Amino acid sequence: MAIFGWIVLALVFVDELLAMAAFGIWGWQHDPGWVLVWLLPLVAMLGWYFFASPKAAYGGPVFRPVAKVIVFSLATLALWDSGHETWAWMFVTFSIVVNALALLPSIRVLVENE
Repeated sequence: MAIFGWIVLALVFVDELLAMAAFGIWGWQHDPGWVLVWLLPLVAMLGWYFFASPKAAYGGPVFRPVAKVIVFSLATLALWDSGHETWAWMFVTFSIVVNALALLPSIRVLVENE
């Protein structure tokens, strides 16, 4: 079960990277694209770092899940608004499944032991 748990956690990380890419895609399609393509993912990363990461300074039982929902929802909307509706649906489905799996007790214990 530990191998499955680490695979799920790796997919959670991939999901976070995909969210940052979605912000970059949206930023590239709006003026000034060359600024937003870097700025939006950076702002999202900082928000994730301070509120949603496992060792977030301002995270907690309330702020952490809310921050995750906000980031993944905005990333989905960014893909949708960029004209990638199919990718938006696939992204939100993948996000829900992989983050739900990460909440299983046998997988959560892997994060808590680190």
